[in-house]
Amino acid sequence: MRALIQRVNHCSVSVDGTEVSSMGKGILVLLGVRQGDTEADAQYLADRCLALRIFDDEQGKMNLSVHDVGGSMMVVSQFTLYGDTRKGNRPSYSEAAPPERAEALYERFVAHARSVAGAERVATGVFRAMMHVDLVNDGPVTLMIESKNNIPYSPHTP
Repeated sequence: MRALIQRVNHCSVSVDGTEVSSMGKGILVLLGVRQGDTEADAQYLADRCLALRIFDDEQGKMNLSVHDVGGSMMVVSQFTLYGDTRKGNRPSYSEAAPPERAEALYERFVAHARSVAGAERVATGVFRAMMHVDLVNDGPVTLMIESKNNIPYSPHTP
């Protein structure tokens, strides 16, 4: 499982021209689910995202988590994080989990984050929808993290 995290001042998600969620200061998490990921990966990655110390303390050092600054988290599914562009110009998404499995693990990630941070502090996009994500990046600060189970997927692995 892979998360691209951006520190933001504001973030909103719209579907078909209608805003479905928004938040102020916090983190935007673009979440990709890979073949072979588990519920343990989802929980681990949610915990890592919430614990990342990427907000400035009083000395201007990135030493505070989203929780420490009273921020929120927006979680948006992003299967393209597993796009493989090593061959040709059209990405292959063979490492991405099938939509049904990806949705279940996306929902597990969100549920765990809400249980830790509080439901009111975790917003989401709409799984499988064509979304317009509007954000004001803060810094900019952007990081990629992966779950412990980050061994490359192989369809030949038992």
